[in-house]
Amino acid sequence: MPTPRPSTSRSNERAWLVTGPLALLAVVCSVGLALVGPPFPGSIAKALILLVVMVAAGTQVLQFVIRRQALAFTITEIPLVLAFFYLPPLTVVVIASIAALIGQLRRRLTPTKVWFNVAKAAAAASLACLVLLALPDLNGVGPLTWLTLFLTVSTNTLVTLAAVSGVIGLLQGWQAGWEVARSAPQPLATSAVNVIIGLVVLIALETTWWSLLLIAVLAVAVVLVYRSYSLFVRQHRTLGDLYELTRAMTASGQDGTLADVLLGRVRGLMQAEYATLWLPAQGRHPEVLLTARVDDNGLLDVAPAPAAMREEASEQQRTVAVGVRLGSDGALRNSLHRTGVKDLIVVPLRSGQAVIGTLEVVNRLSDVGHFTPSDIPVFETVAAHAAVALENSRLVDRLRHDAYHDALTKLPNRRRITAALDEAVKIRAPGEVVALLLFDVDRLREVNESLGHSAGDKVLVEVAERLRSRAPSSALVGRAGGDEFLVTLRLESADAALELAAQLREQIRDEMVFDALTLDVDTAVGVAVYPDHGSDAALLLQRVDLAATAAKSVPGSVQLFNAALESRSMRRLGLAGDLRRALDDGSLEVYFQPKMTLRDRRLVGVECLARWEDPAHGTVAPEDFVAVAEHTGQLGRLTEFVLREGLRRSRDWAHGGQPLAVAVNLSARTLTDQHFPARVQELLEEYGVPPQWLTLEIKEAGVLDGTDRPIPTLRRLRDLGVRLSVDDFGTGDSSLAHLRRLPVHEVKVDRSFVQGMATDPGDLAIVNAVVTLSQQFGLAVIAEGVESELTLELLQDIGCEIGQGFLFSRPLPYERLEAWFGAQVDPETISDSELPRLRAVL
Repeated sequence: MPTPRPSTSRSNERAWLVTGPLALLAVVCSVGLALVGPPFPGSIAKALILLVVMVAAGTQVLQFVIRRQALAFTITEIPLVLAFFYLPPLTVVVIASIAALIGQLRRRLTPTKVWFNVAKAAAAASLACLVLLALPDLNGVGPLTWLTLFLTVSTNTLVTLAAVSGVIGLLQGWQAGWEVARSAPQPLATSAVNVIIGLVVLIALETTWWSLLLIAVLAVAVVLVYRSYSLFVRQHRTLGDLYELTRAMTASGQDGTLADVLLGRVRGLMQAEYATLWLPAQGRHPEVLLTARVDDNGLLDVAPAPAAMREEASEQQRTVAVGVRLGSDGALRNSLHRTGVKDLIVVPLRSGQAVIGTLEVVNRLSDVGHFTPSDIPVFETVAAHAAVALENSRLVDRLRHDAYHDALTKLPNRRRITAALDEAVKIRAPGEVVALLLFDVDRLREVNESLGHSAGDKVLVEVAERLRSRAPSSALVGRAGGDEFLVTLRLESADAALELAAQLREQIRDEMVFDALTLDVDTAVGVAVYPDHGSDAALLLQRVDLAATAAKSVPGSVQLFNAALESRSMRRLGLAGDLRRALDDGSLEVYFQPKMTLRDRRLVGVECLARWEDPAHGTVAPEDFVAVAEHTGQLGRLTEFVLREGLRRSRDWAHGGQPLAVAVNLSARTLTDQHFPARVQELLEEYGVPPQWLTLEIKEAGVLDGTDRPIPTLRRLRDLGVRLSVDDFGTGDSSLAHLRRLPVHEVKVDRSFVQGMATDPGDLAIVNAVVTLSQQFGLAVIAEGVESELTLELLQDIGCEIGQGFLFSRPLPYERLEAWFGAQVDPETISDSELPRLRAVL
């Protein structure tokens, strides 16, 4: 039966919360047995013989360790079968309690554990005896007797397991108690086998007492076989664990988790409370001291054993072992015990003839467990594999370092900077930008040609050192290649990036002295920031390179990227003049895409898309001419053009008996124009369109930029009676909760989520959440990109009311839209209160 052995590493005083009730239960049940059971004590001789057998059976222990607790499974069920058959119930309780007490005292456990085990044995035996009395009387050794004894002993085993699970759960947490409960099938199976053996012995004894001789010989043989088998199982398990450890270390050496895997597996293999890895500082590698402790998921940066033990093992290049069964000095053992270390093994990690560190294990789990001399060869084998794995890991780390660092300056190279930028842009902090600065060293080629490449290398090394020493501590400084250096960090704004670039440039310009030669070295600096100038590392690097090239020809040699410096800069520069002419002569055109109710496919509005077909440039993408308009001061004219076209068409449709509201996309920059609300009011009055027929849409990133700058303009527009909408919702980092503080009326779900609803459960969940929460906040919801009947049905199911997309119609020029109206809509079916809506997108 199982016996708990809580570790002294935690207080065991709470065990009395289980011991007390168990003792009380045993007393109450014993009183009941004395009142209703057979007379006590029965045959004294049989009682003494069975007591001796129980004590002897308790010495044959099969141990398992669960976290900090040791569980011991014995063969005490065999004598219990005989005791329940031959002795009165109360006598069984007494001898079971005495046998438990003798066994615990022999093992020298603490009083808390001794009394728990005694109370557990008494409670289990007394409850089992009550079950025995409740069942039919034992008569002979037939099947009915077998069933009665089996149920009685099973009750004893179940009560024991419940007590063990309870005390371990109390001391170590419910997870440890649950682990004990999960391991119950094994002890229950063992108990069933023991009961069967006990019944066989009982039948033999009832047949003839001479069978005792055969049973004794059989018992000795079983004990010898069990010990041999147990040794074989331990050796086999150790070899298997070593193989798994080697595989795990080989796999983890490539991903940087070697220490976690090594220490966790070593601690489990050696059944130790602590496993510690110590690697002294070597080259660019700092000192490493990591410890895995039982019950802790992560690693600690402290070690329970004194540093002198590790230093001794490293200096003398031999294993240091201290413990009760390891033959160590008693005074040293006592001094360690006062620090909470009862035994330890420290093994040096060898790489050839050199020692690169140590591996140690401290405290065999459970109070009665100790490391033995047989553990040392196993641990030395583990250490040999660990040393190889660590050396391979360092080699891989060295190769990886060389792959991501410049050999000349030792700075991170372009690949490393790119990876760092990719990680940085994934985390967008409000009020911050990711700045990228590129320093291009001027006239380095002249230095190489006149003074040799060694002088040029010295210039590069000096520039690298000045950048590294003068850049903020949060910056990553690297060499892009050739004469270019990169600096990336988070700053408050693009203006702060420009200021830092100018400061660093001035500090680099100090004279450089090489032997008797003095050089004046200057740099041109390009600046790009996320998210203004790119959404990923590749784009930022491309654009900062363009800015650095442009910086060579501007005063101050510091240039912030702008759209005119794009790889298509020449084309866009040409577009700037053509766009101005297009706005002057009305060459821009507006296409219309209908909006429909999803339930009955009734027309409620159209979306207007600006199109530009230029004779010289061909079809110009909207993002191109909008970017040109933003950076050439023509955005206001472009916005007013679309507003006028939308309001004019809305007025015409209203006069024709089919009023349509107009929605116009606004750039975030437009919201910073304090005169814009007044201009909107003038246009509404000019075209005679009611304000509620106009909806202004702002992209999520523009209206929820982490500041309150857009809010005053939005409130003024709302006060005019204009409807406000957040466009492309879901593509930014904001949440619906942020919308509650904004004066908006509707949310438009981005087409990327709508188009993925039919195939991606994640997109479906996002759209469902947006629709549900928006409606709870009193906001209307429009789905963009409806292109299939399945998507339409899904939107209907989640309660979305309005949508638009190719399923209904592609964008159409005005003439074709009129024909589409005639084919789709009967004007008489649209009341004045049901205002169709039109959206104009730049």
